Amino acid sequence: MKNLILLFVFGITLSSYGQQEHYNTAKGYAAEGYDVVSYFDNTATKGNKQFETTHDGVKYKFSSQKNLNTFKAAPEKYIPAYGGYCAYAMGANGEKVSVNPKTFEIRNDKLYLFYNSLGINTLKKWKEDGAADLKEKADKNWKKLVTAQ
Repeated sequence: MKNLILLFVFGITLSSYGQQEHYNTAKGYAAEGYDVVSYFDNTATKGNKQFETTHDGVKYKFSSQKNLNTFKAAPEKYIPAYGGYCAYAMGANGEKVSVNPKTFEIRNDKLYLFYNSLGINTLKKWKEDGAADLKEKADKNWKKLVTAQ
């Protein structure tokens, strides 16, 4: 019986880890602790630890109780595409690249985050290189990455 309990706990731990590895959790949170609901008001707002939750093994912070409640009502709507990794890099190269949480786009009611540092703004490249085509490639690349692990 003891071995069965240990196996169960070990399985849950691995399951949670497997889910988390598909999320960019820089600074310990999705979207580096920015409020993923606020992006849908076209603002990148830092979250507050007072308004925190965990979904799919990943921590999220929000700027208000209202946004926390909004997220809890429909979390899948607000989770960043590609686990919060750079949408451009996922489309162009199929790579998990960190982001600048202030650089984002809402496209077809989905949040996309982008790398923006050292003079490279991949949101700008995303638009210049054809966002629709890159999104299609990113969707395929992400699916391969997630199913391969």
